Amino acid sequence: MLNLERLRTLDALARHGSVSAAADGLHVTTSAVSQQMAKLEREVGQQLLAKYGRGVRLTDAGRLLADHAARILSQVELAQADIEAQRGQVVGEVRVGAFPTAARGLFPAALAALRADHPELRVRTSELEPEHAVRHVIRGDLDLAVALDWSNKRLPVPGGLAREQLMDDAADVAMPADHPLAGRAEVDLEDFANDEWVSWPEGEFCYEWLMFTLRAKGIEPRIAHMAGEHHTQLALIAAGFGVCVTPRLGRGPVPDGVRLVPVRQKTLRHIYAIWRTDADRRPSIRAAVGALRVAAASA
Repeated sequence: MLNLERLRTLDALARHGSVSAAADGLHVTTSAVSQQMAKLEREVGQQLLAKYGRGVRLTDAGRLLADHAARILSQVELAQADIEAQRGQVVGEVRVGAFPTAARGLFPAALAALRADHPELRVRTSELEPEHAVRHVIRGDLDLAVALDWSNKRLPVPGGLAREQLMDDAADVAMPADHPLAGRAEVDLEDFANDEWVSWPEGEFCYEWLMFTLRAKGIEPRIAHMAGEHHTQLALIAAGFGVCVTPRLGRGPVPDGVRLVPVRQKTLRHIYAIWRTDADRRPSIRAAVGALRVAAASA
């Protein structure tokens, strides 16, 4: 009889490509991964891993069993979803991730509603950038994530995931109150071709969007400062250090000395929930998505 947890370890190795990455994904030590794989090799009587440079790779037998493992684990997920659906009760645990402004703007209301309506449901939350959240849902570290893309730049969402639109989030340009354009009713991004920018950190999806958008308008942006939190960005703007694009969801109080001006050509973030399709029938997933949808409607 093949051990399910060992198959889960093999599946993580196949998806992540290394022992250390598989250990991170499973939240265990690298030693635990190696031990599980050694036991699995003894169970099947074949070598599943081979040395490859300083790491390892799956053998032919390892790849064959990993394909079966992925299907077995998917069936287990379906079975769990069916049992939960048949019982019809919103109980157990659901793990939800979101990027910071969605966590701030949606989680408090959504979690309060879930606690009131489904007291036996435990909800665990975490903050993750959209691209990381997608990967965590795919590999099973999260049951549900709130992700985003922009109207002119989509976030790739692989197959096997369901998604539901929650809301569109408009963005404004934040600038010091004494900026020459601070009195305008609307602005275009190209109006700030000569300004310094406060941006999200390099490598994040929203940073890539900002660079893509400005370059598409013929602007090579001068990124003077980077900050992951919008409150930090706005504090820099208030001190006179450039301009930034700031979405409205989860924005909170705007510091004195900052002027927000809408963008003439609407700059929208599409915000949606994603989850694995094999968990689609779980009442806890549907309840969490519903609570997020209601929270988004009043955000």
